[in-house]
Amino acid sequence: MAQAPVVAIVGRPNVGKSTLFNRLVGKRLALVDDRPGVTRDRREGDADLLGVPFRIVDTAGFESDDPQTLPGRMRAQTEAAVAQADAAIFMIDARAGVTPLDETVAQWLRGSDTPIVLVCNKAEGRAAEPGIMESFALGLGDPIALSAEHGEGMGDLFTALLPYIDREDFEEEPEDEDDPDRILKLAIVGRPNAGKSTLVNQFLQEERMITGPEAGITRDSIAVDWMWPSPEGRFRPVRLIDTAGLRKKAKVEDKLEKLSASDTMRAVDFAEVVVLLLDATRGLEAQDLRIADHVLQEGRALVIALNKWDVAEGQSALFNGVKGALEEGLSQVKGVPLIAVSAATGKGLDQLLGAAFETRDAWSRRVSTGVLNRWFEKAVEKNPPPAPGGKRIKLRFITQAKTRPPGFVLFGTRVDELPMSYQRYLINGIRKELGFGAVPVRLTLRAPKNPFEGRKTSE
Repeated sequence: MAQAPVVAIVGRPNVGKSTLFNRLVGKRLALVDDRPGVTRDRREGDADLLGVPFRIVDTAGFESDDPQTLPGRMRAQTEAAVAQADAAIFMIDARAGVTPLDETVAQWLRGSDTPIVLVCNKAEGRAAEPGIMESFALGLGDPIALSAEHGEGMGDLFTALLPYIDREDFEEEPEDEDDPDRILKLAIVGRPNAGKSTLVNQFLQEERMITGPEAGITRDSIAVDWMWPSPEGRFRPVRLIDTAGLRKKAKVEDKLEKLSASDTMRAVDFAEVVVLLLDATRGLEAQDLRIADHVLQEGRALVIALNKWDVAEGQSALFNGVKGALEEGLSQVKGVPLIAVSAATGKGLDQLLGAAFETRDAWSRRVSTGVLNRWFEKAVEKNPPPAPGGKRIKLRFITQAKTRPPGFVLFGTRVDELPMSYQRYLINGIRKELGFGAVPVRLTLRAPKNPFEGRKTSE
């Protein structure tokens, strides 16, 4: 199956690239704010323009800074995006007209082998007309006037892009949830500077994410599709999702950081397995436990990675200490996988991916009603439910209602009085004895309807 055609959006900061990206993907995926420089890493999404599917890439605003600075590293990501694209949209702000930086970007694009479509954004109203006329001098062909915010001019954009995105050999296939080789949606979360972007780069063996000593470089959640060469010799598809660091809520005051945190939470909801990355040089902190608890509350499968293992001191004591603290702090789920890794050197990464696939298998597991109830009868016989007030709670049978995460329905009489301790006993038994491991398990209690309820009694 051929890959989807790729289109990159480039331009100086604050011309509306992320607004167009969001319109093409049909969702508010990219963060949008009035201040320049919000987008830093390349962000990709599945776009559709008048029925033609393609991949769209949002890039950081092009700035002419030193390559070693953060803006310089951002520019390197933009240059890589254009080089790998089938076509690029060069966007300018029609109301501001052509700026010296626009001319610099245009000069660079004219030397590129990638086809360029020139777009004048914010073109609604007569104030944009002078800027549109100026753009002819950029030497990139006739400009397309559009408004990314209001959706005007999208038909003209479609006509210009069609020669590069219309591929007869590309057709999207629906995902089969029962296919063991389906793509693993893997989100990497953690506190700022835990090494999340470095980990993604180590997986990909390329500088795909911007990294550096500055805290909070990543703002958007960035998804990248990748094939993992597993130790068994199989290539397994993975969608890696790098996210912004999560600080304690009380410390987050900046609007943009709040948007980034919300974006990370949406990435958790989208993922199947979430890797919580800890900094081995700082150990386990209360914020790590809050993040882990949120992941489990959302019903996602969780794997914990202890990063920077190559520079950690007292490794054995550190590992056992973190493991013990996790057992105590995540009492609702015992035995969450804990893997020591180094994003800098690549240590433990195959073990981490292996644990992620195994955890997803447990998260997706379904048990037949017969096997489930044979286990259930033995569990109840071994430890019968209590009899509050001297009245028995009768548990009749159990069935699995859903997967991803696993959900079970328990039927019986007076189940509303079943203590939480007994419910935990059943959930722990399901995890331990039926192969669900350390994944979140939901248990719903149901009582059969009283056939006489609502009837009038005879006098």
